[in-house]
Amino acid sequence: MCAAALCAALLAGCSSSADTITLTAQGAYAAGGSVIEAKEPYDPYHPKAEGMSLHGDHVSVLYQIPEHARALPVFMLHGAGQSARTYMSTPDGRDGLQNILLKHDYAVYLIDGPRRGQAGRSTVPAELTASPDNEFWYGQFRMGLYPERYTGSQFPEGSKALEQFFRQMTPATGSYDAVLSGEGIAAAIEDSGFDGGIVITHSQGGSAGWQAAMISDKIKAIASYEPGSGFVFPEGEVPAPIANHSFFGDFAAEAVPLEDFMALTRIPIVIYYGDFIPKAESDNPHTDYWRAAVKMAREFAACINRHGGHAQVIELPDVGIHGNTHFMFAERNNAEVIDQLLSFFAQNKLDAKAK
Repeated sequence: MCAAALCAALLAGCSSSADTITLTAQGAYAAGGSVIEAKEPYDPYHPKAEGMSLHGDHVSVLYQIPEHARALPVFMLHGAGQSARTYMSTPDGRDGLQNILLKHDYAVYLIDGPRRGQAGRSTVPAELTASPDNEFWYGQFRMGLYPERYTGSQFPEGSKALEQFFRQMTPATGSYDAVLSGEGIAAAIEDSGFDGGIVITHSQGGSAGWQAAMISDKIKAIASYEPGSGFVFPEGEVPAPIANHSFFGDFAAEAVPLEDFMALTRIPIVIYYGDFIPKAESDNPHTDYWRAAVKMAREFAACINRHGGHAQVIELPDVGIHGNTHFMFAERNNAEVIDQLLSFFAQNKLDAKAK
């Protein structure tokens, strides 16, 4: 069969291979955002900024719905310096979280957050600089201290995989705004046609997940991979900033009204952290940052639970999974890592098939 015919057969669902993903729908849309309106009538012969409008600060969504999809779709937001690409193929070319969830019959909605990737149209100015920084992020993401790898690392080996990883990084076209990103997630779910969804976040995107849940009651659960900032607490209950030896200063949390915070107590929440995070203070500026993040995450989960919620923090080494960096869902053992996520779905009855 020629390549074109094979492709057509797969899209038509004609293959019975156990490794084939059969889709009933796929597409893309923008959700949320705002409009800068024109201040005066537009003159097409003498165009001026004052006479024109700008649509921006939305999210861009790529969705795929598999055959026999489960009732709840999954909405996935990336972290800093990343886009929806982070959930696609792994740096060494294997199935990423996107495909693995599709193979488990979850509809997947990949989100590019506001001012990032395919949602790069911003309503605020930004200066983009070509500052070399690969080696810094190699350390901050706990792959090792460049050029060395941490012993036992699950990050894909070899220069080709590392190059693929560096080339998936992408700049922001405006400042990050957790509330704006949360509104985008909520709008993506609202416009999907589903009655609700599960939200998966990574790193910086974690803060947007908390905000989204405080905006929309259509968020049925949150699974957050290594949230590294933006934890929220009720006013009057914010812990003191956590000192650490990172390049980012003390690790601080944010206050929100108790009424808003209570939305987080009404859904199951799980937070995952990988390996190479010290239990005690460390002079390694990269790993000590994540020590502070884990400590704040545990304070966050404890606060949710004190108010009647159901949140948990899982450090993968504590459940026998070792060697993972900041990108655990894209590493050599990602199937084992994602099994933890699938168990969370099952335990909280989030895996029901659509009727």
